[in-house]
Amino acid sequence: MLLLSSLATLASASPDALIGHAAPDFALRTFSGQNLRLSESLGDVVIVNFWATWCAPCRQEMPLLDDIQAKYRRAGLVLLSINLDDDQSRAEEFARTLKISYPVLVDSKKEIAKAFQVGNMPATVLVDRSGVVRYVSDGYKPGYEKRYTEKLRELLNE
Repeated sequence: MLLLSSLATLASASPDALIGHAAPDFALRTFSGQNLRLSESLGDVVIVNFWATWCAPCRQEMPLLDDIQAKYRRAGLVLLSINLDDDQSRAEEFARTLKISYPVLVDSKKEIAKAFQVGNMPATVLVDRSGVVRYVSDGYKPGYEKRYTEKLRELLNE
Protein backbone atom coordinates (compact mmCIF):
# COMPACT_ATOMS: atom_id res chain seq x y z
CA MET A 1 0.00 0.00 0.00
CA LEU A 2 2.85 2.36 0.79
CA LEU A 3 4.19 1.93 -2.74
CA LEU A 4 0.81 2.73 -4.24
CA SER A 5 0.42 5.87 -2.15
CA SER A 6 3.99 6.92 -2.96
CA LEU A 7 3.36 6.48 -6.66
CA ALA A 8 0.01 8.25 -6.43
CA THR A 9 1.84 11.25 -5.02
CA LEU A 10 4.21 11.14 -7.97
CA ALA A 11 1.43 10.77 -10.54
CA SER A 12 1.01 14.53 -10.79
CA ALA A 13 4.69 14.89 -11.76
CA SER A 14 5.74 14.94 -15.39
CA PRO A 15 8.85 12.94 -16.29
CA ASP A 16 8.91 14.77 -19.64
CA ALA A 17 10.09 17.82 -17.68
CA LEU A 18 13.46 16.04 -17.35
CA ILE A 19 14.10 15.96 -21.11
CA GLY A 20 17.07 18.13 -21.97
CA HIS A 21 18.31 18.25 -18.37
CA ALA A 22 21.02 16.28 -16.59
CA ALA A 23 19.68 13.01 -15.25
CA PRO A 24 19.58 12.93 -11.45
CA ASP A 25 22.62 10.97 -10.30
CA PHE A 26 22.09 8.11 -7.92
CA ALA A 27 23.85 5.21 -6.26
CA LEU A 28 21.82 2.11 -5.48
CA ARG A 29 22.56 -1.46 -4.46
CA THR A 30 21.82 -4.39 -6.77
CA PHE A 31 20.17 -7.61 -5.64
CA SER A 32 23.67 -9.12 -5.45
CA GLY A 33 24.88 -6.32 -3.14
CA GLN A 34 26.95 -4.35 -5.67
CA ASN A 35 26.63 -0.55 -5.59
CA LEU A 36 26.07 1.11 -8.97
CA ARG A 37 26.09 4.84 -9.67
CA LEU A 38 24.51 6.39 -12.77
CA SER A 39 27.43 8.80 -13.23
CA GLU A 40 29.78 5.81 -13.61
CA SER A 41 28.11 5.27 -16.99
CA LEU A 42 29.04 8.65 -18.46
CA GLY A 43 30.25 7.98 -21.99
CA ASP A 44 27.61 5.28 -22.48
CA VAL A 45 23.96 5.55 -23.42
CA VAL A 46 21.86 4.46 -20.45
CA ILE A 47 18.34 3.11 -20.19
CA VAL A 48 16.95 3.63 -16.69
CA ASN A 49 13.83 1.53 -16.21
CA PHE A 50 11.56 1.73 -13.15
CA TRP A 51 9.30 -1.24 -12.38
CA ALA A 52 7.43 -3.17 -9.69
CA THR A 53 6.20 -6.75 -9.36
CA TRP A 54 2.53 -5.72 -9.27
CA CYS A 55 2.87 -4.00 -12.66
CA ALA A 56 1.57 -6.23 -15.50
CA PRO A 57 3.05 -4.05 -18.27
CA CYS A 58 6.43 -4.34 -16.52
CA ARG A 59 6.24 -8.11 -16.92
CA GLN A 60 5.72 -7.63 -20.68
CA GLU A 61 8.43 -5.02 -21.09
CA MET A 62 11.30 -6.49 -19.07
CA PRO A 63 12.20 -9.40 -21.39
CA LEU A 64 12.11 -6.98 -24.35
CA LEU A 65 14.51 -4.66 -22.54
CA ASP A 66 16.73 -7.66 -21.88
CA ASP A 67 16.82 -8.33 -25.65
CA ILE A 68 17.62 -4.67 -26.38
CA GLN A 69 20.40 -4.67 -23.80
CA ALA A 70 21.92 -7.86 -25.23
CA LYS A 71 21.81 -6.46 -28.77
CA TYR A 72 23.29 -3.01 -28.04
CA ARG A 73 25.57 -3.60 -25.03
CA ARG A 74 28.70 -3.75 -27.21
CA ALA A 75 27.71 -0.49 -28.90
CA GLY A 76 27.79 1.34 -25.55
CA LEU A 77 24.40 0.69 -23.96
CA VAL A 78 23.98 0.27 -20.21
CA LEU A 79 20.61 -0.79 -18.80
CA LEU A 80 19.87 0.00 -15.16
CA SER A 81 16.63 -1.46 -13.88
CA ILE A 82 15.23 0.06 -10.69
CA ASN A 83 12.75 -1.91 -8.62
CA LEU A 84 10.30 -0.02 -6.40
CA ASP A 85 8.88 -2.92 -4.37
CA ASP A 86 8.98 -2.96 -0.58
CA ASP A 87 9.61 -6.75 -0.63
CA GLN A 88 13.02 -7.31 -2.21
CA SER A 89 12.76 -11.12 -2.14
CA ARG A 90 9.57 -10.99 -4.20
CA ALA A 91 11.24 -8.66 -6.71
CA GLU A 92 14.30 -10.94 -6.94
CA GLU A 93 12.08 -13.94 -7.66
CA PHE A 94 10.18 -11.93 -10.29
CA ALA A 95 13.40 -10.97 -12.10
CA ARG A 96 14.75 -14.52 -11.84
CA THR A 97 11.51 -15.95 -13.28
CA LEU A 98 11.77 -13.58 -16.25
CA LYS A 99 15.47 -14.51 -16.67
CA ILE A 100 16.59 -10.88 -16.59
CA SER A 101 20.34 -10.54 -17.20
CA TYR A 102 20.76 -6.80 -16.58
CA PRO A 103 21.43 -5.32 -13.13
CA VAL A 104 18.39 -4.72 -10.95
CA LEU A 105 18.78 -1.94 -8.40
CA VAL A 106 16.63 -1.46 -5.31
CA ASP A 107 14.91 1.88 -4.57
CA SER A 108 12.83 0.81 -1.58
CA LYS A 109 12.59 4.40 -0.30
CA LYS A 110 11.38 5.60 -3.74
CA GLU A 111 13.86 8.52 -3.59
CA ILE A 112 15.24 7.93 -7.09
CA ALA A 113 11.72 7.44 -8.49
CA LYS A 114 10.83 10.85 -7.04
CA ALA A 115 13.95 12.45 -8.52
CA PHE A 116 12.99 11.05 -11.94
CA GLN A 117 9.36 12.13 -11.43
CA VAL A 118 8.04 8.60 -12.05
CA GLY A 119 4.26 8.48 -12.32
CA ASN A 120 3.02 5.53 -14.38
CA MET A 121 4.72 2.17 -14.33
CA PRO A 122 6.91 1.13 -15.95
CA ALA A 123 8.87 4.29 -16.64
CA THR A 124 11.74 4.16 -19.10
CA VAL A 125 14.28 6.96 -19.45
CA LEU A 126 17.05 7.23 -22.05
CA VAL A 127 20.13 9.16 -20.99
CA ASP A 128 22.74 10.22 -23.54
CA ARG A 129 26.51 9.79 -23.27
CA SER A 130 26.89 13.14 -21.50
CA GLY A 131 24.27 12.31 -18.85
CA VAL A 132 21.34 14.29 -20.30
CA VAL A 133 17.80 12.85 -20.38
CA ARG A 134 16.78 12.61 -24.02
CA TYR A 135 13.64 10.44 -24.00
CA VAL A 136 11.01 9.37 -21.47
CA SER A 137 8.33 6.72 -21.81
CA ASP A 138 5.66 6.68 -19.13
CA GLY A 139 3.90 3.28 -19.05
CA TYR A 140 4.20 0.49 -21.59
CA LYS A 141 2.13 -0.98 -24.41
CA PRO A 142 3.32 -3.51 -27.00
CA GLY A 143 5.35 -1.70 -29.63
CA TYR A 144 6.86 0.91 -27.28
CA GLU A 145 10.15 -1.01 -27.45
CA LYS A 146 10.39 0.01 -31.13
CA ARG A 147 10.37 3.65 -30.00
CA TYR A 148 13.14 2.94 -27.50
CA THR A 149 15.19 1.23 -30.19
CA GLU A 150 14.81 4.15 -32.61
CA LYS A 151 15.84 6.70 -29.98
CA LEU A 152 18.57 4.42 -28.73
CA ARG A 153 20.10 4.07 -32.20
CA GLU A 154 20.11 7.85 -32.59
CA LEU A 155 21.89 8.27 -29.27
CA LEU A 156 24.42 5.50 -29.93
CA ASN A 157 25.27 7.13 -33.28
CA GLU A 158 25.93 10.58 -31.78
